[in-house]
Amino acid sequence: MIVFPNAKINLGLKILGKRNDGFHALETLMIPIPLYDVLEVTDHPHFEYDASGLCLPSNEGPTLCEKAYALLKQFHHIGPVRIHLRKQIPIGAGLGGGSSDAAFTLMALNQWFDLGCSKAELETYAAALGSDCPFFIRNEPALASGRGEVLEGIALDLKGVFLALYNPEIHMSTSDAYASLDSSTFGKPLSLDRLTEKKYWQEDLVNDFELPAVTKHLAIKEGIKALKEAGAFYAALSGSGSSFFGLFFDPNSLVKLPDKHLIYKGFIDINN
Repeated sequence: MIVFPNAKINLGLKILGKRNDGFHALETLMIPIPLYDVLEVTDHPHFEYDASGLCLPSNEGPTLCEKAYALLKQFHHIGPVRIHLRKQIPIGAGLGGGSSDAAFTLMALNQWFDLGCSKAELETYAAALGSDCPFFIRNEPALASGRGEVLEGIALDLKGVFLALYNPEIHMSTSDAYASLDSSTFGKPLSLDRLTEKKYWQEDLVNDFELPAVTKHLAIKEGIKALKEAGAFYAALSGSGSSFFGLFFDPNSLVKLPDKHLIYKGFIDINN
């Protein structure tokens, strides 16, 4: 069985405060995008996991795919398999690639072993693996709150919208990104009253991580500026970074964009 875990981008991200469990309360609008890893599940006499493609950290213990398998095995009678991940979504980039790999592992194993888990059950398992993981079970635009695992589906028309996505190959750990935030700015949620009018997105959908990122990294600052100058109606950092992107109505704008650090350009809607 082969499945294709996709990435996501964030349209704004607001930190509302620190929770009692140590996590930050947040609010963000997440949308899936057509940039993919490749995950294969096959029969094997014992459990095995390996990866190819982009280099993964080698000293951080079990991967999220391995954790997903171990978690399902705690609650269901599943046999051994071999999981191979072809890593293509940049790591530590604010694109949710690892979370997507974990969620797609859960869904693939659910199908492979005919477990009959509902999406709601899979979301519960996914939440135990990481804050972004439940989003990829339904894999549709959603407003995320809590620590990111509380999801509310959002009707968002993305037909005819084009995406230019850049990764400047700057690894930004989530913990370092949170440490860079100014806590005095916490508390204001996203402004969603004008969400149906895309001309207001740049003003309303603010990412709290963007200011410290552009202050520290010139490549991100210049990249976002270049996207706006090229005609993007919305250009921003994704998640905690370091990837940034621009959204366009005119596909001809994408032809004129610089290629440096470009990892995807085309339709944003994964159904296209």
